[in-house]
Amino acid sequence: MSNMIFIDACFRKQTAHTPIWMMRQAGRYLPEYMAVRKEAGNFLNLCHNPEMACEVTIQPVERLDVDAAILFSDILVVPNEMGMKLEFITGFGPKFPEPISTDADLDALDMNAANKLVYVYDTIAKVRQRLRADKALIGFTGSPWTLATYMLEGQGTKTYAIVKKKIATDPAFMHKLLEKLTLVIQDYLCKQIEAGANAVQVFDSWAAALEEEAFFDFSWKYMLQIAEHVKAKYPHIPVLLFPKGISGYLDTVADMGGNFDVFCVDWSTPIELAKAKLGDKYVLQGNMEPTRLYSQKATKEGVEHIVNVMGKEPGHIFNLGHGMLPDLDPENAKYLVDTVHEMTKR
Repeated sequence: MSNMIFIDACFRKQTAHTPIWMMRQAGRYLPEYMAVRKEAGNFLNLCHNPEMACEVTIQPVERLDVDAAILFSDILVVPNEMGMKLEFITGFGPKFPEPISTDADLDALDMNAANKLVYVYDTIAKVRQRLRADKALIGFTGSPWTLATYMLEGQGTKTYAIVKKKIATDPAFMHKLLEKLTLVIQDYLCKQIEAGANAVQVFDSWAAALEEEAFFDFSWKYMLQIAEHVKAKYPHIPVLLFPKGISGYLDTVADMGGNFDVFCVDWSTPIELAKAKLGDKYVLQGNMEPTRLYSQKATKEGVEHIVNVMGKEPGHIFNLGHGMLPDLDPENAKYLVDTVHEMTKR
């Protein structure tokens, strides 16, 4: 047994209660976060400043008593350090003014990017020094597919027309890009672990953009390669995979298997379905709908439902089925954490 309840839960060990943390728990719903962000000047400055990034990583742990901190950073620092100019535009979001499209663009990508992300590793080291010994620190990355989508589209998209056209017309280009990203991400996660991360999560935010065959060819297999690489080097480190919106593909996920520890369930996937398909193979994380946090009554009902399905036995980590929303009441977040801790006491 470790001294961290979150890590024990990732390995299906008995714990005093079901651990809980929340995606985007360090974010705009917290006034203390907004104060640090204002001091930083902009979002990217905050990501690049280890002292400030450390501070906002720890804020929700201290306020909410969640069982794990998640590194404050952004998935797009990877393509940024691979040589792509990145802007965060107020009211719009991230933008790459010069998206990639040609083989020459691929060849120009800097494969040394993981060595340039020193500010991330410095943040991790600072957080691990300050964080309570019983609280785990989760490092993370975007999946190759999600990063590739931003790199080709240049921004968030509702149609994925550019990147999906590339899949249809030049799949070799896409695989070459995904292979490059996979190599960088493998190195990046290992360096996060070496800096002090106790677990790592891969976010595939745009998994649902792909039909089933394409998802397994252009996304999932690369996520499994990353997990395999990390587990081969650091078998004691939990690897969590979060492909959002693929409830229809869970039979194939189960059949393929993979060397990872936790499957993260998004809110659109019924927790009963995830348990039936994957619960005997992987610890499940999730999956309360984030807008339930607008109401303590809805929050309690959501917790009761998930706990009734998953039970109090090992095999579950409580989380939202996506990230915290910026206008949520911090008191309702605290209510969620307390409710989960109380309701799942062994």
